[in-house]
Amino acid sequence: MIWKKDYSVRNPAVAGRFYSADPIRLVEDIKAYTNNSSTKESALGIISPHAGFMYSGEVAGSVYSSIKIPETVILVGPNHTGEGPSASIMTKGYWKSPFGSIKIDEKLAQILTDREPIFKKDAQAHIKEHSLETQLPFLQFFQKNLKIVPICLKRIGLDQSTQIGQTIADSIKEYNKEVLIVASSDMSHFESHDSTVKKDRLAIDHILALDPKGLYATVQEKRITMCGINPAICMLTACAKMESKKADLIQYKTSGEVNGDMERVVGYAGITVR
Repeated sequence: MIWKKDYSVRNPAVAGRFYSADPIRLVEDIKAYTNNSSTKESALGIISPHAGFMYSGEVAGSVYSSIKIPETVILVGPNHTGEGPSASIMTKGYWKSPFGSIKIDEKLAQILTDREPIFKKDAQAHIKEHSLETQLPFLQFFQKNLKIVPICLKRIGLDQSTQIGQTIADSIKEYNKEVLIVASSDMSHFESHDSTVKKDRLAIDHILALDPKGLYATVQEKRITMCGINPAICMLTACAKMESKKADLIQYKTSGEVNGDMERVVGYAGITVR
């Protein structure tokens, strides 16, 4: 198949590597990472990691277990591949996964692109990108009627991230239905466990304080390699405009706690905003 920028079907890029491509095995894996007995509350937004499930699945599972997932989810993730424009949004079609196809919410996607000139209707950035794909199994596990709006961001800075966040909030208001905003992000990359925990705590404290500007400044000043800083700023800004009241750290851990290598780890945080 020849991919074109206007294609409307996005096939899995990391199934079989980051998570199982076998739906039966994938269900069992997700059950191991989630807790169906958790008290679920509505949330405006979350931060969830996007590494291989053996590393970050427990953190992602804990945050998804704690929330009610509406039928429509805006997914905002970092662009690791360098493909596509600065802010790529797919506005039509569907994404395939081991659990079946997920339709793009074309109405909400159109509202977003009508309101925000930064958004470019683009599929190229999404073809090989894993940051949004890794959220789908958890979302589908809990919400069988899932629809998504996928947004992939390069390093766009504070002002544009804030602008996108405000547009997301305004678009959700116009859409007039419940929508969850998922910011996909890992935390610090490839430092020691102790250094990672210390740096990540600085960033997490600003998230818990609902302080996107402080988060951005701290990440820059302390050189915290949080890959989804822009998605997090977008989500926090949107939630603030929707009158968020609190954020909770559901779980945090590093890859070193999984594989025993404490000298070169990646941090993972699961956070809800309500």
